[in-house]
Amino acid sequence: MSGELVSANKQELQEGPQGHASEGGPFTALQLSRLDEALTLSSRETGLTFSVYVGDFKPPARAHAEALFERLDDGSVLVAVSPGQRLLHIVTGPDSAKRLPNRACALAALAMRASFANGDLVGGIVTGLRMLADAAGSH
Repeated sequence: MSGELVSANKQELQEGPQGHASEGGPFTALQLSRLDEALTLSSRETGLTFSVYVGDFKPPARAHAEALFERLDDGSVLVAVSPGQRLLHIVTGPDSAKRLPNRACALAALAMRASFANGDLVGGIVTGLRMLADAAGSH
């Protein structure tokens, strides 16, 4: 599966050979709508830019997630998920890390993993975004 990085500011950063999301992608239109709404609300409420990546990581996985984050600004938060590899990384920049301590990210990751274990990828991501936004507070 080639991955896709989508930001709340509607700027899509693509990974993989296709360069765009394929029609046979992993999400339905309703699921994409839920993700878009969660990204938009999280970013609007906090002033931080939230982005989501769903796809495989190249080893080492954390370095791949950090490389994806380099395309974003210092006030961004990246939620990177590889369902096939059963991996999740939350990456914050210098500015967003001031408002999102490691503990808040760990709690959001725990909640996301619980949803993922129950087969709810989109619900887990949406829950994680909401928890991160709540922890960051309004701007």
